[in-house]
Amino acid sequence: MRKALVIVSTLLLVAFALQFVFAALGAFTKPAGDGAYALHSVTGMAVIPVLTLLTILFAVLAKAPGRLVGLAVLPLGLVVLQALLAMLANAFTDAAGASTPIGLAIAGLHAVNGIVAVHVVVGVRRAARKLADPAPAGVTRVAVREREPA
Repeated sequence: MRKALVIVSTLLLVAFALQFVFAALGAFTKPAGDGAYALHSVTGMAVIPVLTLLTILFAVLAKAPGRLVGLAVLPLGLVVLQALLAMLANAFTDAAGASTPIGLAIAGLHAVNGIVAVHVVVGVRRAARKLADPAPAGVTRVAVREREPA
């Protein structure tokens, strides 16, 4: 189960990285039609939540420490926040449908939240790898303290 946790957390990290690519594709698509952000939306609303749920499941089945399980749950909340930020940013348009300063500020928070989510997933993957690759049998890890200056 621990190897599966590493694999699924790696896939989750790849999905989050692709989210930035898909957002850029949407932003640079000319003319920007309704489908410009389709890949970004599908990945964010389906692929990432499914991979997050699998990460949580494998963390529990691998008997990971509570901190790792909690960290694995966090991207789910951040994805919900992402959707709320996107809806809120779109709600703050003027009568002609153009962006407003408030809407743009909220859209900026959408991007920042995405960066935070990536950092969380990096932490999950790092912890999963550490859990899956313990010290070899018979090897004792020794903490080394630096000497205090005289």
